Amino acid sequence: MNKKDNMTIIGATRGFGRWIAEHLNNDFNITITSPDKDSGIKVAEELNVKYNSDNVDAIQNADIVIFSVPIDKMVETIKEVAPHANEGSLLMDVCSVKTEPTDALMKYAPKNVEILPCHPMFGPRIPSIKRQIIVLTPIKGRASTWLDRVKRYLVESECELVITTPQEHDKYMSIVQGLTHFSFITLASTIRKLNINVKMSRSFSSPVYSLMLDMVSRIVYQNPHLYYSIQKNNKETSNARKTLIKEGIYLSKLIEDDNEEDFVKNMVESSKHLDEREEALIRSDKAIGMLSQKVNVLTKSIGKELGLVDLYSKKTFVGIVKKVTSKCVILENNENEEITLKISSIDILSKKDLFKWKKDNIKLENFDLTVKLPSTCDEIYLIKMFENIEGIIDVKITDISQINEYLTNFTFNYSVFDKKDKIYVEKYVEGIGWKII
Repeated sequence: MNKKDNMTIIGATRGFGRWIAEHLNNDFNITITSPDKDSGIKVAEELNVKYNSDNVDAIQNADIVIFSVPIDKMVETIKEVAPHANEGSLLMDVCSVKTEPTDALMKYAPKNVEILPCHPMFGPRIPSIKRQIIVLTPIKGRASTWLDRVKRYLVESECELVITTPQEHDKYMSIVQGLTHFSFITLASTIRKLNINVKMSRSFSSPVYSLMLDMVSRIVYQNPHLYYSIQKNNKETSNARKTLIKEGIYLSKLIEDDNEEDFVKNMVESSKHLDEREEALIRSDKAIGMLSQKVNVLTKSIGKELGLVDLYSKKTFVGIVKKVTSKCVILENNENEEITLKISSIDILSKKDLFKWKKDNIKLENFDLTVKLPSTCDEIYLIKMFENIEGIIDVKITDISQINEYLTNFTFNYSVFDKKDKIYVEKYVEGIGWKII
């Protein structure tokens, strides 16, 4: 693939379609569509792409057409658009169900148009395509030109590819998505029916419960219509749901009947079937330990300055760490305001990132400093030395005045974040033997 390829994304004002438009904009000439003209124009301006309210007209010059519409609209949208695709172009869908969209693409796309059903295994909150899994379900004889080009592009983008059939995709997705989502949604519904105070329950929670609750919340906080569509449109999920319910009833009955032997036997057999016990323990230990590690870092930083990013609002908070509990951290900013943040929903900025944020967001304090030095001093090395002083942001030499053959006055203009740093800089300079004028 190359820059000249024109890509039209059908349905790209929100969700994954918008994500594609935003993240692939550097590699393709992108046009997006949406039935909502106001929204379409707004998003197109934000992403610096083209907008067309007419799906069919939007693909007239398209080399690649990507269908990114709700599952229940996918087949009818393919029926509307696919027959008008350009000869030699490629049609793709990013639907989480593959059998029905594939059948629609095969039925409505002209024979001289290639098709390549696709399922990116990540959502629009992911910041980059790198190291993400993408499933391709090519149909024999329908992607002879484009398949290798798409694979090459994705591999060069550092994606992990899975090549399979639409039928096998839907079978495994009935577990990976269908059964997982249904289990989490059922757990959320059960907690609600039991009238459990979730906030209070976190006070008693183990790390495993906290992780489980976060994953449940992650699912139920999202678009319920999408999750209903995933359950409804992948026919394989019906069997997965029924089997889950059947097994739940069976295991519950074993407990009610005091049948410890069969319960234990069932659990042992299930553990053997799942396999990768050690790997699973390592991965789960790492996930559990991440929160504890964050608490430890914050605790060691009490009294020091940190930059914290709220993962929900994306806002950065900078201040002195005042207090750390198992759930929250309290910062005091430069206006003496206390800010309380949930530890589970923050990232800690590295020193480099904190420095960059402060440089971009805080008004710098500028000072001049004149020192008497030997005339043989090299300006380049003087600047490098000055830059290494803690607290210095920028520095330049603004004046050089030779006193005599041996001595010269060098005037530095430097910037710092805090006026108090001026005292430190002057003490440092005097400490290395420079004479301040």
